[in-house]
Amino acid sequence: MTQLLTIPQSSSKSAVQPTWPFYLAVGIAINAAIWGLALVYLKVKSPSYTSDFAISLPVANSSTNVNVPGIGQASASSESPYLISSQDPRENYKFLLTSREVMKAASQELNMSGSEFGQPRVTTIANTTIMKIELSGENPAQAQQKTSALLKALQTKIIELRNKQVDQQDELLKKTLLLSENKLKAAQQRLSEYKANSILNSADQIKELTNTIEQLRKQRSEAIAQQQQANARAVQLAANLNLSAKQAGDAFSLQTDPVILKSLQDYSASNAALISLNAKFLPNHPAVIDEMAKRDAAQAALLNRASTLLGRSVSLGELNQLNLNNTQSASAKTALSQDLVTAQAEQEGFQAQAQALDRQIVLLENRLKTLAQKESALASLERDVRTAEAVFSSTLARLDLGKSTVSAAYPQIQVFSEPSLPQVAASPKKIFVLAGAALGSVFCTNGMVLLWLRQRQKRSAKRVDSIPSETTYIPTTVPEVLELASNGNSSNGKRG
Repeated sequence: MTQLLTIPQSSSKSAVQPTWPFYLAVGIAINAAIWGLALVYLKVKSPSYTSDFAISLPVANSSTNVNVPGIGQASASSESPYLISSQDPRENYKFLLTSREVMKAASQELNMSGSEFGQPRVTTIANTTIMKIELSGENPAQAQQKTSALLKALQTKIIELRNKQVDQQDELLKKTLLLSENKLKAAQQRLSEYKANSILNSADQIKELTNTIEQLRKQRSEAIAQQQQANARAVQLAANLNLSAKQAGDAFSLQTDPVILKSLQDYSASNAALISLNAKFLPNHPAVIDEMAKRDAAQAALLNRASTLLGRSVSLGELNQLNLNNTQSASAKTALSQDLVTAQAEQEGFQAQAQALDRQIVLLENRLKTLAQKESALASLERDVRTAEAVFSSTLARLDLGKSTVSAAYPQIQVFSEPSLPQVAASPKKIFVLAGAALGSVFCTNGMVLLWLRQRQKRSAKRVDSIPSETTYIPTTVPEVLELASNGNSSNGKRG
């Protein structure tokens, strides 16, 4: 019995693999392409120049106050644009720099299209208020012209935006101003009508009337004091003269009359002569009788004249009490009598003055009460007018000062550095292009070497692992062994 053992073995033909000359050629071709493109770029690419300028947005606050005497004040303030930490005004200006309107205005300034003008590169420097703007051009002059045109367009746009904001504010304030003016006119009209129909025209009337009353009260007090002083003087003089003020007045009136003085002189002379005659003669003596008749006639004339002057009947005793004698002592007493009369007249005058002042004070106090009742209405109307005037004046002042608050939304820019004139081309940078080409050449060469080494390693591994694949028969009988041996000998003869 013959058993057949089969041992499978893979039989493969080796594929054709690239050799090192192939990788060398490919590497040379790639390096040539890299360096060729770099040299062509440097040759063909036109140089580009970059001009820049820097601007700053200030941080300072500003405020303006206007005092309106008797009315109030108006103020306008401009806060720092950096007051809110979450907002950076430089970002607004960065947007303006790249906006269509600013770019269009700048490009039209140089008669360029938008694509020819290019887009600016805006950089905000941290922890500062500075912005740096860059623009490229075909030559240094063009680059500088572009940045100058961009800066001018930015400033023009900022002015335009400020003017628009001012116009909007003015429009709102003018409406408010018109409303305030109408309210002021209405308040003034109500006040004028009230003054026209009322005895109270101003609060100063009450003040002046109060001052007048106080002045009259002061005068009344002075008059009463002078009256008391004159009265005390009259009482003292009356006590010294033993006469009343009326008697002193009568004596003064009689002593100043020449008829009374003549009659008194005749009476005194006749009375003295009669006394002398009575001492010499009997009462029935003719001389005594004649002198007595003269005395009686002088006495009658004296009494008649005194009654006429005083407007009442007067006795001889009263005349003796008045002491009308024209002696030195009588003259002194007459002077005192005159002082007494004067004091009495002054006392009566001051009393009359005080009474008149009392009546005048009462009238003015009644008028003051009437005016005080109307004061509240007048004060209310005047307060309305003052309030309307304050609002109107404040609005008018804000209209004039409104332009100073625009800088809060659009801060004033300060040019830190004017547009520069570049001296060296910004691109292409020859050293960067050559360095890039060299770096690319190194990377490509390394890649090709690594690829060749990897391929070589794979071929070596395949040679070691490859074994021919065939079927071996193991004979189990003698004839089969002999046949196998004869086949092997014939096969060896062919190889030899």
